[in-house]
Amino acid sequence: MDYDVLKVIWWALIGALLIGFALTDGFDMGAGMLLPFIARTDTERRIVVNTVGATWEGNQVWLITAGGATFAAWPLVYATAFSGFYVALLLVLFALFFRPVGFDYRSKLSSLRWRFAWDWALFAGSAVPALVFGVAFGNLLQGVPFRFDADMRVTYDGTFWALLNPFALLCGLVSISMLVMHGSAFLQLKASGPVAARAARVNVWAGFATVVLFVLAGVMVASFVDGYQLMTDGSVLTREGLWLENFGRSAWVASAPLLGVGAALASAWFAAQERRVVAFVASSLSVAGVILTAGASMFPFVMPSLAKPDDSLTLWNATSSQLTLQIMLFAVAVFLPVVLFYTTWAYRVMFGRVRAEDIERDSSLY
Repeated sequence: MDYDVLKVIWWALIGALLIGFALTDGFDMGAGMLLPFIARTDTERRIVVNTVGATWEGNQVWLITAGGATFAAWPLVYATAFSGFYVALLLVLFALFFRPVGFDYRSKLSSLRWRFAWDWALFAGSAVPALVFGVAFGNLLQGVPFRFDADMRVTYDGTFWALLNPFALLCGLVSISMLVMHGSAFLQLKASGPVAARAARVNVWAGFATVVLFVLAGVMVASFVDGYQLMTDGSVLTREGLWLENFGRSAWVASAPLLGVGAALASAWFAAQERRVVAFVASSLSVAGVILTAGASMFPFVMPSLAKPDDSLTLWNATSSQLTLQIMLFAVAVFLPVVLFYTTWAYRVMFGRVRAEDIERDSSLY
């Protein structure tokens, strides 16, 4: 297979893995962020926890797979990201520790104070990664302050606090509102009684918040954020609003932000109409649209350099060898259908709503 074609295929595959992570583990994180607020009694909080309790571990596989694929397909991107986002990635890792511990330890004691503390731990384990992932995308859109020396050793000129700039924090809020919308749609689908009713109301507000914040981020990209363009001689041009030019090249690319906005509004509408399945499908499409918008706007850049734009990492100069990409593509062709099959089977087996009477009858539940 042609080397350039392989590079584009792997750009699309890694994007698909990130979308898969956002769609599956995203509603887990959304439910975790809503846990202390949407449930008012211990039984209701156990309903929320058990809606995701059977699948959350499997959903995190998408993130692990995306990380492994990035390491193999884009080793320079992987190394540079850990240099620039080291503290942020450690923060995500430590926050994620709260999730398995919270799920397992919450039910060990019947003390309400004990369980309430672990509910907030699950909230932190969900909210912090959602915020940091959004902040990371915001910094990628602005450019990351790294450069390479003559021996291709990376130097990072920024700090962790520099990552928390206004535009990046706005992108973090987009991520949080988007996953709260997705999580509330999932809770409306899987929970029952008052929890499902409250989730529907949250979905309406979160859907509108996602649209407002997403559009505001787009306005900032057009007005204040320098985009990057790869020139034919290999140099990089930077200019305000340049990221938006990709959307004028193809109707398919231009449909991504429309999908993000339209599907979020549709999810809010269907949630208000208590059409829970359609509301969840719409929230999933909105999440995919938002992520596709970020990826399509930056194409072919993967990690632009703010310190030295010509050192920016793109899918053309940051990928592994042709043989490596071919072997990995063969592995994907063999194993991805297996993963999709058993994931679909697991969700089919565990399909159904979590009810209060189930919680009160079965003490083995979380």
